Amino acid sequence: MTKSLSARIFIGLFLGVLLGSIVQFSLADNAFFGGTLVTLASGIGTMFVNMIMMLVVPLVFVSIVCGVCELQDLKSFGRLGGKTFGFYIINTLVAILAAFTVAMVFEPGKGVDMSSSGSVDITATELPDLMSLIVSIVPNNPFSAFTSGNMLQVIFMALLMGGVIKSMGTSVEGAVKGFQTANKIMMRLISLVMSLAPYGVFALMFKLGATLEPEIFVSVVEYLVLILALLLMWIFIVYPIAVGVFTPVSAKTFRDKTQEQILFSLSTASSNATIPVTMRTLTDKLGVSKAVAGFGVPLGATMNMGGVSIYITIAIFFVANAFGMPISNDQIPSLLFSVFLLSVGAGGVPGGGMVMIGVLIYQLGLPVEAFVIVAALDRIIDMILTSCNVVGDTAVLTIVDQTEKKHQVNQDSLVAAKE
Repeated sequence: MTKSLSARIFIGLFLGVLLGSIVQFSLADNAFFGGTLVTLASGIGTMFVNMIMMLVVPLVFVSIVCGVCELQDLKSFGRLGGKTFGFYIINTLVAILAAFTVAMVFEPGKGVDMSSSGSVDITATELPDLMSLIVSIVPNNPFSAFTSGNMLQVIFMALLMGGVIKSMGTSVEGAVKGFQTANKIMMRLISLVMSLAPYGVFALMFKLGATLEPEIFVSVVEYLVLILALLLMWIFIVYPIAVGVFTPVSAKTFRDKTQEQILFSLSTASSNATIPVTMRTLTDKLGVSKAVAGFGVPLGATMNMGGVSIYITIAIFFVANAFGMPISNDQIPSLLFSVFLLSVGAGGVPGGGMVMIGVLIYQLGLPVEAFVIVAALDRIIDMILTSCNVVGDTAVLTIVDQTEKKHQVNQDSLVAAKE
């Protein structure tokens, strides 16, 4: 049996899709295979994802507090936070502009008549405004933030706690050691759960293969291929080249080190569920400091949504064209700004992009029937866009870590020169 976790995850992923597809096309009428076995696989897969999600909130809180406590001083915290936040924003904006350019050139959905598709209702949701997003970061109930899994609020509390502990210096060494011990326990729990990943991935992909309806994709192949091609280009070309240009890590090495992360995120379709794998990829495989990873990974899982940006942008142009209501030039600026806000607010959970597209469909006055097409294709796209999101986190934080190392070298040189 192979010892590589990446290889075992891939085997589980491949076998799950293969056996699930056999069930769908050959054994769907059999009550045991088409019903009981699929239900069992769904249950096992859900339990596996729930196990990881159970650990995400405490892991994020503890790792951020430890990350802030391990910083040399609070000035470096402000510098690190500003750079990480800025790089994430730049990454999202570049992804939106690239997807917008592709949508304008290829015009997905043009000439396709989807007006006869089945209907489905979507809930009217107000477009989030920037001030509301900022105000909601500060929780009025810390317990509610933890129980609801509001990552922005959890991050805020962890930063506040870590900053206060750091400012109190040696008088609270016991608290620092306590959080460091808790962090070790969380990492051990994550390792335990990750040892079950091949089986959880197999169950998730078995269900997908057994329930997917490929005939619904015939009329929208161009749309699907366009999104997937752009997402894959971002994962395997854009991000590795960016890392190769701005850090000593080569593009090839970056691709190799993120294999396990990509495979895991494909199966869970959740940036939050992939947080432990992303942290391990950064610290153990790419040599990124724990402070940078502990602060940046949870923040990235919440707001660094390059994959979601690409998905939402192309999807809304496809829907508008396919239903004979193309986006007008005067709608484009507000649309792109809305995509940016929705991408940041999509969260790191499965189906987040689909929900945000539903919001845009309603806000732009497009037919609600369009949501049926988006929902039908979402699971396949969601897997790839999640990989794009988490690899984007890894790429950005690898670059941020390199800038921090250069800053430290410069500071050491200045100190040596003064001496």
